[in-house]
Amino acid sequence: MLEIDPAQLDRRAAYKLMISLIVPRPIAWVSTISPGGSLNLAPFSYFNGISSHPPIVMIAVGARRGERKDTWRNIEQTREFAISVVVPELVDAMVHSSGDFPPEVDEFKEAGVTPIDSTRIKPPRIAESPVSLECTLEKIVEVAGSALILGRVVLYHVREDLMVEGSVDPRKLMPVARLGDDYYSHLGEVFQRSRPK
Repeated sequence: MLEIDPAQLDRRAAYKLMISLIVPRPIAWVSTISPGGSLNLAPFSYFNGISSHPPIVMIAVGARRGERKDTWRNIEQTREFAISVVVPELVDAMVHSSGDFPPEVDEFKEAGVTPIDSTRIKPPRIAESPVSLECTLEKIVEVAGSALILGRVVLYHVREDLMVEGSVDPRKLMPVARLGDDYYSHLGEVFQRSRPK
């Protein structure tokens, strides 16, 4: 059994190891808008829900070359963002949107996806995604040079055929998960286990 001391890893090696160990991870495809009106779109796989009532989600956004990423800056300044779910047919567009684009570049256009108006927030959602969450900023906690961004979901958008008795059926949604390196995963076998009464 290998023992790896994280203190002995440089930033790149630490990232490579961490994202290969914590798998699979859901992908938050986050859309924001700058105060000047520029659209931004980027995927983040340090993402999860932390509360359901009220509905609070978390994304972790790092810095790039010592500068805050556009997503971080935009959310901090406008206090709004949308999260869209990545499904198999959107993988290539999602990966393309992870590139290092200048703040004024519209990443919806770069990725070839369609912005659609949100209902309660200014940042648009991705029209091609079957599930989107409209979020307002709850809190930003800076941890080790990254932003732990907590957002309150103010509206869900769910394609009607995905809903079964109040839940989204994962076999119909088929979300894509992030693994390590350049690896992703489709949903595999789905099974059920009931909790003890």
